[in-house]
Amino acid sequence: METPNLNYIKELSGGDVDFEESILSVLKKEFPEEYTLFNNNFEKKNYLEASNNVHKLKHKISILGFKKGLELASKFEKDLKNSETKLYNDFVKVLNKIHVYLVA
Repeated sequence: METPNLNYIKELSGGDVDFEESILSVLKKEFPEEYTLFNNNFEKKNYLEASNNVHKLKHKISILGFKKGLELASKFEKDLKNSETKLYNDFVKVLNKIHVYLVA
C-alpha cells in the first residue's frame, strides 16, 4: 500500500529547506479546498466538473509519491467524463491518506 512521502519534493529542492516548506505550505492550503470542491461536485453528480477537480488533485498525488494513486486518478478522471463512478471509493482512500498526512 502506498504512503505519502516527500521524496520528490526533496529531489526538487536540492536541499533547500525553505523551498520544501513552501511547497508543503501550498499543499496544506490547496489540498483541502480542492478535495472539498471535488466532493461537492461528485455529490451533485456534476461529474464533468468533478473530473476537472481530479485533474488538479493529480498533481498533488504525484508530488506526494503516489505512483499507483496517480494511475488510479488518471483513470478515474477519464471515467468521470463518461459518468462512470466505480473508482470513487479507491480514489477517496488515496485522498484520505493525503489528508491525514498533511494534517499531521
